[in-house]
Amino acid sequence: MKNLLIAVFVLLVLLTSGALFVVKEGERAIVIQFGKVQRVEGTGETKVFEPGLHFKLPFIDTVRHLDARIQTLDGTPDRFVTSEKKDLIVDSYVKWRIDDFARYYLSTGGNKLQAEALLKQKVNNGLRSEFGTRTIAQIVSGERSALMNQAMEQASTSSDELGIEIVDVRVKQINLPTEVSNSIFQRMRAERAGVAREHRSQGQEQAEVIKANIDAKVTVMLADAERNARQLRGEGDALAAQIYADAYSKNADFYSFLRSMDAYKQSFNSKQDVMVIAPDSEFFKYMNGAKGK
Repeated sequence: MKNLLIAVFVLLVLLTSGALFVVKEGERAIVIQFGKVQRVEGTGETKVFEPGLHFKLPFIDTVRHLDARIQTLDGTPDRFVTSEKKDLIVDSYVKWRIDDFARYYLSTGGNKLQAEALLKQKVNNGLRSEFGTRTIAQIVSGERSALMNQAMEQASTSSDELGIEIVDVRVKQINLPTEVSNSIFQRMRAERAGVAREHRSQGQEQAEVIKANIDAKVTVMLADAERNARQLRGEGDALAAQIYADAYSKNADFYSFLRSMDAYKQSFNSKQDVMVIAPDSEFFKYMNGAKGK
């Protein structure tokens, strides 16, 4: 009897534990019964269990917990072609959440990775069609918001079959392919190098003009200075000659004496000077006598 009670108690515990399930905050749950999603009687809508403690039929119902929060799909950048047949590398992300839990489970098996793979394909199809109708200038200049909105509308229409609601589609970055970027950078460098050479040649030309003008001004200034110097030198020589003439007219002997002293001073300026001249020459007249006799 005791063993029977124990067995009954254990059976009750198992049935109770199998009949209870907990849905966490941020999750929703659906119940699969005989391979079908349990629905509300009368309306036929999917029976979605909110967060809390709930009951189910043990060993018959299977509970599938699904994340009801907004998810972010941020995959690798993809290549798109514009209306100009130019390739672009576009990095985008998608904000999405489950809208129809039964349809989501039936189409993806409740697998988030599979759902994101299908969703990414649909979003890329929408982006590809929008990029294909625009040029690079239109995409970059200001139509990005319109492009993202239209891509989100197209993706939302096609994602209904997955039971997913697309909250937002955003393009983070648009780049050219590496090979195209390299060629563009090389062309830009060549253009900048050409502009730099042109500026250098113009600067060199201006430098030569400035240098020629300065050389001409320097030549004129030197010529003017030389003319002024010669004029001043001539005026000085004339003044000196006038002074000598005035001194000679006042005292010829004294004038002759001073001139001879200057000549002696210049002649015997260096100890190595050698003069070959007769002692009784007129040059030594003031050395032979105080009065030059």
